[in-house]
Amino acid sequence: MQTSSQHHISQENHVKIGPSILSADFGKLNEEVATVDEYADFIHADVMDGHFVPNLTFGAPVVAKLQSKLPVECHLMISEPEKYVEDFVKAGAWMITIHVEACSEKTGEVLEQIRGLGVKVGLSLNPGTKVEEIEPYLDMVDMVLVMTVEPGFGGQSFMHECLNKIKWVREKKPNLAICVDGGVKDDTAKLCVEAGANMLVAGSYIFGAEDRKEAIESLRG
Repeated sequence: MQTSSQHHISQENHVKIGPSILSADFGKLNEEVATVDEYADFIHADVMDGHFVPNLTFGAPVVAKLQSKLPVECHLMISEPEKYVEDFVKAGAWMITIHVEACSEKTGEVLEQIRGLGVKVGLSLNPGTKVEEIEPYLDMVDMVLVMTVEPGFGGQSFMHECLNKIKWVREKKPNLAICVDGGVKDDTAKLCVEAGANMLVAGSYIFGAEDRKEAIESLRG
């Protein structure tokens, strides 16, 4: 797959959409990716270890096999991400997003490690985490990923109280990319964008749709 170094995040009006392959049919994963490749902006890969979150998904070898023209953002919902980030870079990740809850006092070190490997840097926080916990790291990242469901499983309902976190980050950092993941569909996407998000991740809403192009376009508003 392409490592897509030419892709960048910008504050243009175009809301960037990332289909989450967690909701795709893994028996024909690249066929599924091909159905969104022409319409989306990036691919979102949910990596779960069964420890940091209760579910277990896939690792770097699956990312390496993805055939997409789009950049791949690897959302590491795993404990001790510092042990694995290099594997995901080698697999072709364009951005690696870690959780502030997974690193505790080592968050800054891990963000620097990712940056040093030459890819984009993302930082995520769970619904129950106070948004102020990411404040020390806002100058170190390219994107903040606000979780609007409890991480671990797809298809959950959107938690509206998380919209305030998007607004808080946008006020602090007017030019930072803010992504939302969890329960994103046509109506909640609009709320996220109004709150200040400029990137949206959707899984079941896109891969569960008969017309995936239409689903993606509806998220842009």
